[in-house]
Amino acid sequence: MSVELGHFALVLALALALVQSAAPLMGARIGSLPLMRVGEPVAITGFALVAAAFAALVLAYVQSDFSVLNVWENSHSAKPLLFKITGAWGNHEGSMLLWVLILALFGALVAAFGRNLPPTLKANVLAVQGLIASAFLLFILFTSNPFNRLQPAPIEGRDLNPILQDIGLAIHPPLLYLGYVGFSISFSFAVAALIEGRIDAAWARWVRPWTLAAWAFLTGGIAMGSYWAYYELGWGGFWFWDPVENASFLPWLSGTALLHSAIVMEKRSALKIWTVLLAILTFSLSLLGTFLVRSGVLTSVHTFASDPTRGVFILAILVFFIGGALALFAVRAAALAPGGLFHPISREGALVLNNLLLTTAAATVLVGTLYPLLIEALTGEKISVGAPFFNLTFVPLFLPLLVAVPFGPLLAWKRGDLLAAAQRLQIAFAAAALSGIVSYFLMDRASAFAALGLALGLWLIFGALTDLCLKIGIGKVPPSVALGRLAGLPLSMFGTALAHAGLGLTALGVVAVTTLEAESILTMRPGQVAEIGGYSLTFENLRPFTGPNYTEDRAVFAVTGEGGASLGEIVSSKRFYAARGMPTTEAGIRTFGLSQLYVSIGDETASGLVVRIWWKPLVTLIWLGALVMMVGGAVSLFDRRLRVGVPARRKLAVAAAGEGA
Repeated sequence: MSVELGHFALVLALALALVQSAAPLMGARIGSLPLMRVGEPVAITGFALVAAAFAALVLAYVQSDFSVLNVWENSHSAKPLLFKITGAWGNHEGSMLLWVLILALFGALVAAFGRNLPPTLKANVLAVQGLIASAFLLFILFTSNPFNRLQPAPIEGRDLNPILQDIGLAIHPPLLYLGYVGFSISFSFAVAALIEGRIDAAWARWVRPWTLAAWAFLTGGIAMGSYWAYYELGWGGFWFWDPVENASFLPWLSGTALLHSAIVMEKRSALKIWTVLLAILTFSLSLLGTFLVRSGVLTSVHTFASDPTRGVFILAILVFFIGGALALFAVRAAALAPGGLFHPISREGALVLNNLLLTTAAATVLVGTLYPLLIEALTGEKISVGAPFFNLTFVPLFLPLLVAVPFGPLLAWKRGDLLAAAQRLQIAFAAAALSGIVSYFLMDRASAFAALGLALGLWLIFGALTDLCLKIGIGKVPPSVALGRLAGLPLSMFGTALAHAGLGLTALGVVAVTTLEAESILTMRPGQVAEIGGYSLTFENLRPFTGPNYTEDRAVFAVTGEGGASLGEIVSSKRFYAARGMPTTEAGIRTFGLSQLYVSIGDETASGLVVRIWWKPLVTLIWLGALVMMVGGAVSLFDRRLRVGVPARRKLAVAAAGEGA
């Protein structure tokens, strides 16, 4: 019965989404405040209905209700409870329901906490959000219904794809969708402003926290997906330039540009047209990613669906929203004021440079991702664009950006002094350069690229610290005064420093593991020893093990360090899931400080077990840096100036004080 209620809740949610897309828009058009306010309770109720539908699907998974087609295709009664729950979104239909749930959540948050928004703007935002929800609810109900029944009900399910039966699936998709779908709010704000024909600094201040929240979640989602692929797929890489990986990276690049552009618009009323365009393009890239994952045009471990009907439906949604938004932008852009002027050497100029490099880098990734699809569609010829292309096009654009990042916060608004900023960064530059030089001579198999990358990563970290030190007057005022200033700094300044430092940490990890990792592929018998990265791994034995819904052979390796000191064991295994008839490789990983030993096993041969071993120096910095960036975004969101509703509370407080006087 709960399944039918879930289905009915989706139908009601669609009806409310249609009301939400029409009534507030009409109210804004004719100036009717009651009609404009209809969107608020409708958005909140619509979210509650979608949440109820999602809860019904999760309950069906927990109860192993195999009369539901979606549960039968993606679950098994012997599967652990956690993976029963995560299996609800480990498939096309369930993940689309999660997608719409998060979309409805953001709309409800705007309705509940957007009290400081002008009524007309808020009504238009909710209307656009309702229109997006309507399109995707129609898509779910007509092409991807997760509540379809089976008659008669099978006794047992087919089980979930084994590589998705992992804790990473509990974290990666929700985080990724919170970022992907979160940019819908920025898109709705942009379209609403174009409908109204009014864009100013206040608009940038309203849109910025929503963009920042989406960016932080997307950063975490990409990092979690990278780490999941790193340890679950057994290939030892953190990024493969897979087209679906690129599909999540594209909105991150444009969203980063949007964040910085919104700052310029808020502070200096400049880049208005560009900021609105970026808001449209960022969510458009999110929709493009949704199309690539679910249309069947790509074959990837990340993709969910290969049904052309679904692909055509999503393509129609993509064309309608992207084409409609860009058409509206083309009509309205000429009438919009371009904003204030500024000197090229200024903080605005630095942020414009940031935007140019980020958007150009995004364009190269987009071309490399779509070009093979275009060639195949036109000629039928299959080609692949891999890491060499992206490394040659993306890296040269991103390196200048990393060099320029520390300068931006030290330049003044409107007109800055580049020489003065460089002088303030002398210590940071000297420390980074010295570290690079020392590492070049001390690291085994040191390379110039490794030393340069190390220096660049430290340059970002030291630059972020320099900005904070200068703001609190380190070396110019007594320590007690400096600490007082530190405590009084706005949280957004700490958030910016953390985000830039996190980028530096990730750069350090990428460079270290790319240039300094060691790899060994060999055939081993019990008792044999492999040497790598200063460690010894002794193959002890191969043990059988039976899990809840799989069997596996576990290879146990004893790890010793210098002097023969025992450092524990690494266990790597080959699993077999009988219900699916699929094998998987479970890598064995042991972390030492910031570095890792990584062991993946292959098949047994007449001469022994095939073993692949990596020593990955500083590899954990890749994901630690992303976590620091995500924390930086969260810290900035706690800044009172970015909290939704704060201006409204201030106005109320001022009004109350005036009445009391």
